[in-house]
Amino acid sequence: MTDGEYDGAFGGDPAGTGGTGGTGGTAGPPWGEPVGEGRGDPFDEALALANVAAPVRLRPETGAGADPTTMRVPYATGETAAPRSSTPGGGGDVPYTPDDPFSLDDPAACGNSNSSTSRFSSASRSPGHSGPSDPSGPSGPEDPPAPTASGPRPTPAALPWHIARHIAERAVPGPPAPETSALGDALGRTLAAPLTALTDLPSFDTSAMDGWAVSGPGPWRLDHPAGAPEAGPPPGILAGHAPTEVLHDGHALPIATGARIPPGATAVLRSEHGEVRELSDGGRRLYAPQPAPPGQDIRPRGQECRRGDQLLPAGALVTPAVLGLAAAAGYDELTAYRRPRAEVLVLGDELLDHGLPQDGRIRDALGPMLAPWLHALGVEAAAPRHLADDADTLYAAVAESTADVVITTGGTASGPVDHVHPTLRRLGAEVLVDGVAVRPGHPMLLARLAPHRHLAGLPGNPLAAVSGLVTLAEPLLRTLAARPPAAPYRTPLAAPVHGHPQDTRLVPVAYREDERHGLTAAPLHFHGPAMLRGIAAADALAVVPPGGAERGTELELLELPWSAGWSPVSSTGWTAPGGA
Repeated sequence: MTDGEYDGAFGGDPAGTGGTGGTGGTAGPPWGEPVGEGRGDPFDEALALANVAAPVRLRPETGAGADPTTMRVPYATGETAAPRSSTPGGGGDVPYTPDDPFSLDDPAACGNSNSSTSRFSSASRSPGHSGPSDPSGPSGPEDPPAPTASGPRPTPAALPWHIARHIAERAVPGPPAPETSALGDALGRTLAAPLTALTDLPSFDTSAMDGWAVSGPGPWRLDHPAGAPEAGPPPGILAGHAPTEVLHDGHALPIATGARIPPGATAVLRSEHGEVRELSDGGRRLYAPQPAPPGQDIRPRGQECRRGDQLLPAGALVTPAVLGLAAAAGYDELTAYRRPRAEVLVLGDELLDHGLPQDGRIRDALGPMLAPWLHALGVEAAAPRHLADDADTLYAAVAESTADVVITTGGTASGPVDHVHPTLRRLGAEVLVDGVAVRPGHPMLLARLAPHRHLAGLPGNPLAAVSGLVTLAEPLLRTLAARPPAAPYRTPLAAPVHGHPQDTRLVPVAYREDERHGLTAAPLHFHGPAMLRGIAAADALAVVPPGGAERGTELELLELPWSAGWSPVSSTGWTAPGGA
């Protein structure tokens, strides 16, 4: 089920806060600015406003020592609340780009509840299904009944995008306790302790090339080692063998790459640099056009590290290369944080899992996309489950899930078949974020189901769901996996981008080279809430501030997981897919 991007039930300023637009209702100054005397932590106050079941403490501006007052807005009530929006006039996702179907001055874009383009009128918005839950339902007789109160739920203010993302990142104090596992099982996890070398690397002097181990200046006599047959060329030293005889001055022995250097050897002469000549007495002599300086082509013991050296810090991601390094350094097991487990619930009676759209039904685009996306983030996720638009079915699925994070798609607005909010009320969940001032995807939410279990509610429109994923689910899962946030960076725009009047926009972009600005981010077409064509050709999402940005403006970028390894150093001659 897709959520109405034009539903007026999200965003805006709650009565009495004095805020305006998409940032209305945020307690305290903007995130990152100093907090005035007598005011609380802006994170805590924003969290309290997002969770309307929690007390909101109103701290006085002056008068140290004054008792803060507390007001409580019940989350699970049927009280009537006027629809609010982050757009003047009460609208939802205002069409502000050429990809959207309306123009800015179209009254249908204002989200008026009397307009025929609004998905639901205020009279039709119901937080639950039409009747109480069946006590003999799938979760047993102890399940609380589904809410039956009529009327829209009280709607909190849409949080600014950066604050909502920070709340998601801090929703858990940290990852679960680390686990020790075999090397192969640690792939994709995060090291819980520094990786310290258990041995010198290399652990003995080794040959870096195929050739001859030589002692002193040349030419060198090629002698047969003791016990070797005199007929034929002298045998060489192979990798895995430990020579014990001393190589005397003026002598040489063939040696293979990686083999241990014999005692007395001063250098390795590469095979292509030496010439063997037969002597009249039947012996052989090795000549070289250039001298072999001491240490040539020898990898000395401890060249890479010494025993006890820190190879990687705690928090490093275990990649295939890290597994190789750990094995070389002597490890059979690694202690790392386990990968978070997520369960994806795709909601909607209108979705098909195969074939062409027909009879008013559409293909499910989110199920095939979300699980691989989560895997790219280092998350364990089984195949998504498709659920019908039924309150009891959703309640049972969420209540019985054992995943660290349940991710739902659709059902986060206030329509008659939008069951996510009623389900959270039945479960007694704590809502941390309920609506974000971001386009697309403003009707997204984050809730705490239990001390170590959360639910991220994504909108049903595909690109809006991507917005919810990178805004709320990804920061939470990153904290659970003990992965550090990506280093923030900004890139100039290759073309101007329209902006929403009050809200942040997330716009798909592709990397391009520009003669004036160097590496740039080119905005892509097809970035409407229901479109995936733009994000499929994108390298990142640009964070566009309210009002938009001109060409050359440096914007924050959120790289997509599969393009995070891309480097501008290797971009010469590279052309981004898709069109700007």
